[in-house]
Amino acid sequence: MKYILSVLLLIINVSCSTQDQDLVTFEVNAGAYDRLDCPVSLDLPTLQNGIGEFQLVEIIKNVRKQLPSQIDVKNNKLWFILDGATSKETSRQFALIATSEKNNTEQIEILKKDGGLQLTFKENPILNYQFEMTYPPKGVDEKFKKSGFLHPVYSPGGEVLTRIQAPDHYHHYGIWGPWTKTHVDGRAVDFWNLGDEQGTVLFKNFLNEAQGDIFSGFTALQEHIDFGATKENRIALNEELEVKIWNLGTEKNSWLVDYTTSIESPLKNGILFDAYRYGGGIGFRATEKWHKDNTSVLTSEGNDRLTADGTSAKWAIIEGASETKEGRSGILFMGYPDNKEFPEPMRVWPIDGNGGRGDLFFEFCPIRHVEWKIESKKEYSLNYRMLIFDGEMTAEQAEMHWQAFGNPPKATITSNN
Repeated sequence: MKYILSVLLLIINVSCSTQDQDLVTFEVNAGAYDRLDCPVSLDLPTLQNGIGEFQLVEIIKNVRKQLPSQIDVKNNKLWFILDGATSKETSRQFALIATSEKNNTEQIEILKKDGGLQLTFKENPILNYQFEMTYPPKGVDEKFKKSGFLHPVYSPGGEVLTRIQAPDHYHHYGIWGPWTKTHVDGRAVDFWNLGDEQGTVLFKNFLNEAQGDIFSGFTALQEHIDFGATKENRIALNEELEVKIWNLGTEKNSWLVDYTTSIESPLKNGILFDAYRYGGGIGFRATEKWHKDNTSVLTSEGNDRLTADGTSAKWAIIEGASETKEGRSGILFMGYPDNKEFPEPMRVWPIDGNGGRGDLFFEFCPIRHVEWKIESKKEYSLNYRMLIFDGEMTAEQAEMHWQAFGNPPKATITSNN
C-alpha cells in the first residue's frame, strides 16, 4: 500500500506543464488463458484529491498508443479495455503519462425517456431499464403491473431479444430476478407470480449513474414488497441492482453488460428462500420470435436445450434466429465464482412447452436445489455478465469470455518515476 500511495502522491503533484512524463508504468499478464477484449483494472489507493490530468498509453516496441481509461472512485480502480487478442502467458506494457491531452472517445450514453433509463452507443440502443410502472394490456388484471426490469434488450444489430407480459405468463418481464417461494416468519411469500398477489419487486429510486469512456451504467434501489404481513405492506428485501455496460469500441459486434444484485433484509428474522426451480438470480424471457425450431442452448458442461434444465454451469449460450444480417443473435450468460451455489443451477423451459411451441425461458437459479437463509441486515450479492451478440458463438469463445470475467488478467505496477 505504501508503494502505491507514493505513486498516487506523485501523480497528484505533477503539473500539467510536465508533458509525456511517465507517472507510473505497469504490466498486464494474461495468465493461463487467452484473452479477448476484456475489462482490466489497476488498483489505486483512496482517491481523495483526484489524480490530475493524465493519459493511459500502451507501450509496443517503444511506440506509445493512446488508450481510453476511466477512474472508478467508489472502488479505487482505474479501468480500461485490454483490446484485441492476448495470448496466454504473455504480458503487455502500459504507462500513465502526465498530459492535458484528452481522448476523443465515443461514450455509451444515458438518457431517461418514456419512464425508462436508456443506454445507447452511437445512437444504437443497447438496453432500457424501466423505472416507471408498466401496466398490463387492456383487459388484463392490473395486479400484473411492474417496474424495475430490463426491456427492451437489443442485439448490436438492433434485434429485440427480450419479451414482457407474454399471454402465457403476464408476470414475465424481460430480464429480471424476483424470488419465488420464500418464507417470512413461517409465512409463504411469492414475489415472482404477481397473479397470486403475495408480493412484488418495484423500483424505488436511483442511487448512482455513471457515464465514461470505459463504462456507463446505473445503480437502482428496488424494494421487495410483502403484501400480507400486516395491515400495511412492508419491505422484506432492499435490493441494489447495478448494471454496467463496457465500451468495447465501434468495431465490436457485441455488447458486454454486468448485472450485479445485492440484497439485504430489514426484517428482524430475515427471510428464507426455499429451494425451488424458479427464483432470484437472473431470468430471461426471450423474444416471441424464438421457439423450439429456431433456438439453441449450450452450457459450459456441454448440455443443450434438451438436457440443460436442472444442471449447473459457469456459462450458457442462449441464441436464436434474428433479422440481423448475420441471421442469428443471442446472449452468453456468465455466473461469477463467488455466487451462491456456483457453478449455478439453471431453469430452462422444456422444448415442448407453451402448447408445443417451445418458447424460451432461461434462468440462473441459485436456490434450485438448496434453500438460502438471508439473515437480518446482512448483505448478499450475485454477480453476472452478459455478452450480447449477433452471429454465432462457439464454446471456445464462450470459455474465453468467462475466464475474462471469472479469472480476469492482473495489472501490476512495475515502476514509478
